[in-house]
Amino acid sequence: MAGTNPHRVLVVGAGSIGERHIRCFLATGRCEVSFVEVNATLRETIAARYAACGFATLEAGIATGPEIAVVATPAHLHIEMATKLAEAGIRLLIEKPLATSAAGVARLISLVRERNLVAGVAYVYRSHPVLSDMRKAIESGKFGPQVQIVVVAGQHFPTYRPAYREIYYRDRATGGGAIQDALTHLINAGEWLVGPVTRLVADAAHQVLPGVEVEDTVHILTRHGNVLGSYSLNQHQAPNETSITVICERGTVRFEVHGNRWRWMTSPGGEWQDGLVQPLERDELFTRQANLFLEAVEGKQPPTCSLEDGLQTLRVNLASLKSLETESWETIQPEACE
Repeated sequence: MAGTNPHRVLVVGAGSIGERHIRCFLATGRCEVSFVEVNATLRETIAARYAACGFATLEAGIATGPEIAVVATPAHLHIEMATKLAEAGIRLLIEKPLATSAAGVARLISLVRERNLVAGVAYVYRSHPVLSDMRKAIESGKFGPQVQIVVVAGQHFPTYRPAYREIYYRDRATGGGAIQDALTHLINAGEWLVGPVTRLVADAAHQVLPGVEVEDTVHILTRHGNVLGSYSLNQHQAPNETSITVICERGTVRFEVHGNRWRWMTSPGGEWQDGLVQPLERDELFTRQANLFLEAVEGKQPPTCSLEDGLQTLRVNLASLKSLETESWETIQPEACE
């Protein structure tokens, strides 16, 4: 960073994902990072761990004049906090999902446009070099038009988030449950690959996870225009595995997240051919996301997931939850949440 000024980043919320953002923005070597955390004990711990300034209120953090803010609080707080930050002229990276309801979303997007701010949503799969490489191959036309997407995912959530009973996850109102917590990543990735969801029907239930009542198992059938889709996810199986398969007219491509590779097959009954294989530790992926957002701030590229794309996935989240209530297909209205 010799001869350059470091980006001044404020991370709002220092829970599990907030701490990861602190760590990974620092790992870029391009930032000075401070944070906001209302829990005094946690604030002191994180400040000592990363030699970072911690503030008890959002207002105190804004007063220091950060260039960039990462909103990493529970999802129901995202829009209110992001709006205050945008009013102060601060660029925004907002954790997924963008929100838990439509309230205030249109105003935030309008404010960001009026002030010409760089803003995005932290759907981290869009920063994965393997998925990006597969997407480029699909868009090249090599495999023909897409006709179907099949997503299958599962992991033992308590292993990776032991405190799930005590955090936002236990309540849909704060962004909890498998749909808003985990499936939203896959829906967003699917929309990036084959286009926005236009219709869906959802089924979900609490099957296994102790100590909560929110859904931990989900099945969703989707239409992405003419592309048929299915998404299956649980948060209690032993294998930590995720695959995203796109079937095209002249070939099939598959992103195996657990294998950090994508593959394709064009001959019926043939052999899989390997595309890019690039092992990444989880922190590496989030550091890559941080670097890509910094490049967006520097005007080198657009954010990997715009607020508008994040809004589209929010529409899908809300339609999925509504479908569970109505037990029927729901149409995604482009004007929803606007």
